[in-house]
Amino acid sequence: MLTTHSYQFWFIVGSQALYGEDDLRQVRADAEHIVDALNAAKTLPYPVVLKEVAIDAATITRGMKEANFDDTCAGVITWMHTFSPAKNWIRGTKLLQKPLLHLATQFRQDIPWATIDMDYMNLNQSAHGDREYGFINARLRKHNKVVYGFWGDAAVQKEIADWMDVAVAYNESFNIKVARFGDNMRNVAVTEGDKIEAQIQLGWTVDYYGIGDLVDEMTRVSEADIDAEYADLKARYDLVVGANDPAFYEQQVRYQLKEKIAMQRFFERGGYSAFTTNFEDLWGIEQLPGLAVQLLNREGYGFAGEGDWKTAALDRLLKIASGNRATGFMEDYTLDLRQGHEVILGSHMLEVDPTLATTKPRVEVHPLGIGDRKDPARLVFDGQVGDAIDVTVSDFGDEYRLIGYSVDAKAAEAPAPHLPVARQLWTPKVGLKRGATAWIQNGGGHHTVFSTTLTMAQLADLATMFKLTFVNLDESR
Repeated sequence: MLTTHSYQFWFIVGSQALYGEDDLRQVRADAEHIVDALNAAKTLPYPVVLKEVAIDAATITRGMKEANFDDTCAGVITWMHTFSPAKNWIRGTKLLQKPLLHLATQFRQDIPWATIDMDYMNLNQSAHGDREYGFINARLRKHNKVVYGFWGDAAVQKEIADWMDVAVAYNESFNIKVARFGDNMRNVAVTEGDKIEAQIQLGWTVDYYGIGDLVDEMTRVSEADIDAEYADLKARYDLVVGANDPAFYEQQVRYQLKEKIAMQRFFERGGYSAFTTNFEDLWGIEQLPGLAVQLLNREGYGFAGEGDWKTAALDRLLKIASGNRATGFMEDYTLDLRQGHEVILGSHMLEVDPTLATTKPRVEVHPLGIGDRKDPARLVFDGQVGDAIDVTVSDFGDEYRLIGYSVDAKAAEAPAPHLPVARQLWTPKVGLKRGATAWIQNGGGHHTVFSTTLTMAQLADLATMFKLTFVNLDESR
């Protein structure tokens, strides 16, 4: 399984020296209480570390510089316990290159009417301080996240947790390397893109390799290596020989495992976490990788077909944000347009991500009417049911757009005994006609990443961090 760095989030508290040392000691004690309680609650996916009670510009600027250069820091959470003069934040905030969350909260949930006095008011003026601090972030055009509410509430902690997952993905995005075996599918527009701009804005490195590089790697895979993978496959999935000769079936499955082992070794040596294949570039191999791709998806590798490196990198990015849970490459394929049954059938020729499976995957071998190669093995299963999102990234020359909508993932109404691929069905929550029309009008591609783990709010946060144009089709009219 692909892993990410160990991350933490820094907590910086805004205050000032006007009210004396006793108040500052109380500010620190309150901040320590909140941080300890958040970590003890186990509701956040990453630890929070109290770094500063910031009362001047020098302290804030130093803290933000340190955050930039500490690879374990995935982002900064700020809280204005008292009134923190916002001029103090200008230099540090401008320098900060990590995600920023403004936690607009208060230490106590209530107002202590029986004891409240001006000393309490001066110490607990987050409502005052939040607006001063918020103004300077808006003035600086700082793309920060604001989470408002009592820090101890489950809903507030869930918002922080969701943002943390996206912030970690943002940091890891600059480590994403995509290996392309072959070029883009010929004459297709949407899979093209500016790789230099992608590296500048999104951090993605995209490298081309001829299919011969994979063929060469496959020559070094031993039968013993394949035996171990085959045993693991039998332990996890149902091996369905079907109408195939058993010896032929096993040979085809083992060939896919050979491809998988070779690709994984190639990726590990080169530091790649996403990849593409292309059925028009298959020189020297017997099967288009299908099962091989799916097993790598299971390990967290991003993927897209036809050389679509943008979607492969997006797939890896969203796998990081989702913890590789129910998130994977998808393609709009076929429609049901009957009233009351409107649905999109998503699939691909072979490579549907098994993290989306709700039924136990079956290893099947069938002919593939494209690519002019031998019958490939693949995993066949039914996909998710419930709330989900579908998202794509499109290159418009002058900008990248992140385009998506929330959907209802649905179960199939009937079996499909002659469809030898995994299937995922969904309907846009705004309706198929309205959602699909808006998707087409906004230039969304046919390759997407589908997830029942992530939300549109998280996509908005991600777009904010990257300063991407975000087209939320849930708001389409």
